[in-house]
Amino acid sequence: MATQKKSSAKSINLALQGGGAHGAFAWGAIDSILEDRRIEIEAISATSAGAMNAVVLADALTDGDREHARERLAAFWKAIADAGQQYSPVKPMRDIFGRAMPIEQSPFYWMFDAMTRLFSPYQLNPFNFNPLRQVLEKHVDFEKLRGTQGVHVHLCATNVETGKVRIFNRGEITADAVLASACLPFLFQTIEIDGAH
Repeated sequence: MATQKKSSAKSINLALQGGGAHGAFAWGAIDSILEDRRIEIEAISATSAGAMNAVVLADALTDGDREHARERLAAFWKAIADAGQQYSPVKPMRDIFGRAMPIEQSPFYWMFDAMTRLFSPYQLNPFNFNPLRQVLEKHVDFEKLRGTQGVHVHLCATNVETGKVRIFNRGEITADAVLASACLPFLFQTIEIDGAH
């Protein structure tokens, strides 16, 4: 009688924090985990930039193997970098030798920072343009993600009226759920889900 061989891979759960730079850093850590066949990802709890990594990873793993997931994460973060360069209202300046100066030394940075403190996103961005939505919808099939089994995903977003955390499980995840988790309140209007902001 044949016996089924048990996987020797260690199952782990990931907690992915927010912050743009932290999200990019976590992508590198996730890439190393995917490269290591001794580790399997069982569940992910995430917020903000971590939520972006989580949905791209979970969607990619339902499509194919680990290498496919690594390629999808790399393509996603390349698209984020491209969108940031294209749409950022603050461009780096160069000194007289052509070297890029720190962004904080740009007068455009100070002007934009002042504008975000004086005006709400409803005034600065009345049409609620958010390039992140386009990137997410291009790189994640949310309908497939919700309708398939795989890595357990739990995304966190804060209800701005109550201050309480709302957790979205894999079957509830939409682009709006990710955008609610990753919303920059000085730049983008709040996301409304089920009548809550």
